[in-house]
Order: sequence, then structure tokens, then C-alpha cells
Amino acid sequence: MRTLIVTAFISLDGVMEAPGGESGYRNSGWTVNSVEFDEAAYAIKATEQDEATAMLMGRRSYEAFAPVWPSMTEEFKGYNAMPRYVVSTTLTEQDERWPATILRSLDDVAALKETEGGPIIVHGSSTLAQGLADAGLVDRYHLLVFPVLLGAGKRLFSDADKDMTKLRLVEHEAYSNGMQKQVFDVVR
Repeated sequence: MRTLIVTAFISLDGVMEAPGGESGYRNSGWTVNSVEFDEAAYAIKATEQDEATAMLMGRRSYEAFAPVWPSMTEEFKGYNAMPRYVVSTTLTEQDERWPATILRSLDDVAALKETEGGPIIVHGSSTLAQGLADAGLVDRYHLLVFPVLLGAGKRLFSDADKDMTKLRLVEHEAYSNGMQKQVFDVVR
């Protein structure tokens, strides 16, 4: 079974909306505007590209990434080369600039996890990440936690009334700018 990894930049209060900037959110760009840059904190991103063998996204993240990521040949070389999957009930066709296979349900994601291959990484995609977690499909979290409280905004974790999910901290590090890397495995 393939490992499904959700990776996210989150505030201390769990907000993940518009970390690099997107219109309509009052704290847009909070990852670049809130703390001093520390290159060491972002080393996990290179590791993710090296270890992941496929990328999974929700429709909105795919539509935001597709026009931009293909031109980032150096930064996202690994992601641009790997197979991509988009979970959407409304997307009718892939973006030819950044082709992807369209999955229609979380059952399709569960079937994908059963195939041969390495880890599948989920970027952005707050609604998808919540659905995956609520369905018990997430195996690991890679979190870069920023020392800010944003209050309102899309959150990584849903507020669904469900059974407790236990996590095991398998890697962590704190950086000079107050950011923390937290890697958790889901305990089954």
C-alpha cells in the first residue's frame, strides 16, 4: 500500500489558507510576510520532492498550480516529472500545461493507494486534506508550523465530530525564526 502524505504550511492555530499569496484573504502571503526567512526550515520541501512518486490535489489547488508550476523547472523539477492526480467531481478535463489524471471520489483515492509505487504527496488542497483525514486515508503529515495566529481562514483539520486520530511524532526541528517542522505518522 502506498503512503499518503499531507504536507502544509500552517499557522499555530491551524490555518493554511493563502500561505504564498492569493487574492481575497486578508492575511494572504503570511508565510513570506510573517517571519524572517530561514533556508533550513524549507529543506523538507526538497526531501518531499525526492521521496514522493505522485502528487494528489484538489481541483482548486490544481487550477492554481497548473499555470505556474510547469514554468518553475528548477524549483519543482521533481513535482513536474511525477504523475499528478486531481480529486474533483466538477473538473471536466485536465490542464494540458500540467496534465493530471482526474479522480472522482475518495474511493478512487483509496484505490490509488492500493497500487504499486511510492509515497503520494498532497499539497495545499484544504478541503481534500480534510476529507482524506476524515476518511482515514492519511498516513503521514509534514507540517511547517509558523509562529503566528491568523484566526479566520481555511484550516488543515476539519471540525467533523469523529473518533480521535492518534499521531506519532517521528521528526521535529525548531528554527531560528520560530518555525517548527513537525512530521507525524498516523497511528493505526
